[in-house]
Amino acid sequence: MDQANKPDAYAALRIPDYRWFLAMRMMTTFTVQIMSVAVQYYVYELTNSPLMLGLIGLAEAVPAIGISLWAGHLADKYNRRNILIGCLSLLLLCSVALCGLVLYKDTLPVSTLLIAVYGIIFANGISRGFFSPANFAFLPQLVDRKLLPNAIAWNSSTWEVASIGGLGIGGLLYGFWHGPELAFGVMSVLCALALVCTLQITSKPVPPTHLMEPALVRIREGLRFVFSNQLIITTIVLDLLAVLFGGAVALLPVFAKDILKVGPEGLGILRAAMSIGAISMAFFIAHRPLGKGAGKLLLASVAGFGACMIGFGLSTNFWLSFAFLVTAGMLDEVSVFIRSSLVQHLTPEHMKGRVSSVSTIFITSSNEIGAFESGLAASMMGTVPSVVFGGAVTLVVVYATWLRSPKLRMLDFSRFR
Repeated sequence: MDQANKPDAYAALRIPDYRWFLAMRMMTTFTVQIMSVAVQYYVYELTNSPLMLGLIGLAEAVPAIGISLWAGHLADKYNRRNILIGCLSLLLLCSVALCGLVLYKDTLPVSTLLIAVYGIIFANGISRGFFSPANFAFLPQLVDRKLLPNAIAWNSSTWEVASIGGLGIGGLLYGFWHGPELAFGVMSVLCALALVCTLQITSKPVPPTHLMEPALVRIREGLRFVFSNQLIITTIVLDLLAVLFGGAVALLPVFAKDILKVGPEGLGILRAAMSIGAISMAFFIAHRPLGKGAGKLLLASVAGFGACMIGFGLSTNFWLSFAFLVTAGMLDEVSVFIRSSLVQHLTPEHMKGRVSSVSTIFITSSNEIGAFESGLAASMMGTVPSVVFGGAVTLVVVYATWLRSPKLRMLDFSRFR
């Protein structure tokens, strides 16, 4: 073979960076979801307290929200691949620490176990706070802009596939082993694989920007951009309020153990239900991109999500509850896709990290602080009434948004093509 042709031949065999990125996303999501279901069921076994389940979300949300703006600034200033490597290294340490903790669980008092678990989840929240802006900003650097809508859909699909697998596997491993040891061991291996995948991605230069500006000036610039764009801030706030009040994920261990009586295996299936619905919708969107009427579709989907949560809260049949969660996942995916696409299309390349960090604050608030709200409301109102009340609040939020946001009602995605 001609020596001059060897580099081209090697390039043809090389796995594209975007595929390594998808593999990294899949392994990371497997890790996080197995950790989620195993930690939640373990804490509920230790305490039998919905409030303690809610505190898991709070322990992760506080550091993630606290560092998000700074993390977004760094994602726009420094190499995003290197930031992801650092995040995954910390996540791996958290996974290994959970493994070590449960190996000695029989020799430690419950209070010590709980403090250690919450401390590890706090560290995981730091990793998540840096991961989200860097991950969001890195994606557009790996694909052509014309392919970005499909890349977003496939990226979301990969996340959902791993969510289904991670949640289901987490519950099955916990039930099979009658404890969290095996689940924590498997997630440590998967996290190590995610780190290896990230190391295979070619390093990309940071988009041109004013790197000498003070951090506070750059952070304010990102905040100003988000809050001055009505479409972006409205979709973010709508998602925040819907999941903050309407989400019931944090209470699934209560439903699995005390209401539906299906144990950790059933919990894994329930936790995977929304992801099953979401990935079905993600594949549909990937082949049938949204166009006209995207704003009205978004509002209808969030309203449907709230109605599904009401139905789930009232159900005492496992498979009916599962169906409500699958449908809720399908509707939630529409909201996620529209919000993500809108932010990607309307945000300049040099600001994606900072804008994503603001979005991450809202998303983390809705998910993790929403989990705390769910646990607190359940401890005060009862599990079922709190879920039904949250779904009703979501419907009120959608109605208020319909009245006050004409730009969102008229949103048309065809103008982005």
